[in-house]
Amino acid sequence: MGRRSGRYEMAAGAPAPGGRRGGSDAICSFVICNDSSLRSQPIIFNPDFFVEKLRHEKPEVFTELVVSNITRLIDLPGAELAQLMGEEDPKLPGANSTASGFFRSLMSLKRKEKGVVFGSPLTEEGIAQVSQLIEYLHKNLRAEGLFRVPGNSIRQQILKDALNSGTDIDLDSGEFHSNDVATLLKMFLGELPEPLLTHKHFHAHLKIADLMLFDEKGNKTSTPDKERQIEALQLLFLILPAPNRSLLKLLLDLLYQTAKKQDKNKMSAHNLALMFAPHILWPRNVTANDLQENITKLNNGVTFMIKHSQKLFKAPAYIRECARLHYLGSRAHTSKDDLDLLTSGSKELQPLKSQKRSRLDTCHQEETQQRTEEALKELFRHVNNMPDSAKKKKLIRQFNKHPTALTPGSEVPTSPAPRRTRSRSFSGLIKRKVLGTPVILERKSRDTTPEPERVSKENVHLLQKCGSPAHMSQAKLKTLEGRKEESCRRMRTRLLSKDSSSL
Repeated sequence: MGRRSGRYEMAAGAPAPGGRRGGSDAICSFVICNDSSLRSQPIIFNPDFFVEKLRHEKPEVFTELVVSNITRLIDLPGAELAQLMGEEDPKLPGANSTASGFFRSLMSLKRKEKGVVFGSPLTEEGIAQVSQLIEYLHKNLRAEGLFRVPGNSIRQQILKDALNSGTDIDLDSGEFHSNDVATLLKMFLGELPEPLLTHKHFHAHLKIADLMLFDEKGNKTSTPDKERQIEALQLLFLILPAPNRSLLKLLLDLLYQTAKKQDKNKMSAHNLALMFAPHILWPRNVTANDLQENITKLNNGVTFMIKHSQKLFKAPAYIRECARLHYLGSRAHTSKDDLDLLTSGSKELQPLKSQKRSRLDTCHQEETQQRTEEALKELFRHVNNMPDSAKKKKLIRQFNKHPTALTPGSEVPTSPAPRRTRSRSFSGLIKRKVLGTPVILERKSRDTTPEPERVSKENVHLLQKCGSPAHMSQAKLKTLEGRKEESCRRMRTRLLSKDSSSL
């Protein structure tokens, strides 16, 4: 959301005017909007909220989660892994060396002169003071040779004393030059008791610099594996102390913006890395001779951080998911409503399956009925095209008497008829004589009463005596059906004899 003067309030540890923070134990910073015109806008939720919450509330669990993923990317022996976890003191190059040069002694003497900000361990108050320098340099990135050209030593001492005493400084007054401020920022980083990236992360950074791509045969190439390097740095920055991580983010963002203006200031990302690597990554009390071949790796590592600084302070997606599940996963499974929803969802699958199966059966029946009706229409059309004769008239008359007969001009019924048992009727005999092959006929359900000529007197008497079939016993129904079939057989024989005599 864009800022509007007088319409926002800082809350939950956000830097207040003057560089002071509202609370030292806040785990996130956010802005409360008091503008009624912006309240309808969607709220952007911090995707790393649960990551920050887990790191603040359960640091041991968080560290174990992150380190386990770091070891998946880089190979750390037991001693180096213990140093990364803080279980052992870091073993740094040159730590056991007995050589003591003028440069080493001078650095040690400088760290004994501790002030409020310079030479003291990193604190929130120190970051608030130094952030004034970073904010000023953001406005003056076009100065040629920025961070390389030294400033005036007298003006730098005045500025340093003002920062140590906590005096308000107006850097925009024109009293100080951008080179004075840039040199003082490097001096602050160089006088910290340990580098900004800490001693215990030193060996991990050397291993990250060695992450290279592999060819098709599995051989290691000289091309850096940028994706794995970014992922490893994201994880490593997550377990930095909170003050170190905050200042590192401010510093890398400044160097990134400086490198973007290299056409004006002549300072590329590699040139800036040469200026800052000894202050933020090299171990304290060591010289270039102690590092030897590792100097190139360290300088290239800082160059990589500057170029990809906009991606390094986001937690990987799987870390965000693990942190979210740590707080929400167990609660979701223990909720009775959620369990009821899961069980009801599984039970609802069975009716859906049965409905789908019945729908398929209905479609199959409709397709069969349609084919039958098309065959009937074709039969009737064949009979209608026969030459006029007594035989044709008789056949048409018999078709019209049939309950399911369709003339060539009649419409096909839309709803499928229910299936019933196949019977040998007079119309079937006519079809076999005309076509020479039997045709399956699906009759409609017979809702009307049977014709008088097809029902015998005995059946009518039995129906009147026993009432509706719903109230008959099973034995009576069988007797009635048997008598019906017998009467139909007699009538079929009688009609067959008449038809043969006419033919």
